[in-house]
Amino acid sequence: MIVHTSSVTVAPDNRLLSEAETEAALGDLSGWRCEDGRLRREYTFADFSAAIAFMVEVAFDAERLGHHPDWSNVYNRVDVTILSHDLGGVSARCVALAGAMDVASAD
Repeated sequence: MIVHTSSVTVAPDNRLLSEAETEAALGDLSGWRCEDGRLRREYTFADFSAAIAFMVEVAFDAERLGHHPDWSNVYNRVDVTILSHDLGGVSARCVALAGAMDVASAD
């Protein structure tokens, strides 16, 4: 299996986004929602191997961004929550990581 990583190379500044900025960013993301000041999404894959391959690919992007999701895997499903814990809400890096996850899920 070949792991393709996205083109994430530079992390955006880690500033807290306003509610309006977060809502605007959600318009550019697929299937994400904001709940309790966090980005949330569930991904469903064909099987366990596809779900784990997705998580491995995203792990490389998360390292490049210096921003890591709270996530869990059950068989073919990956549940994701993204929050900038140090800022207490959604940041530009949260949105960048969510976008990278969308790209990875399309592979």
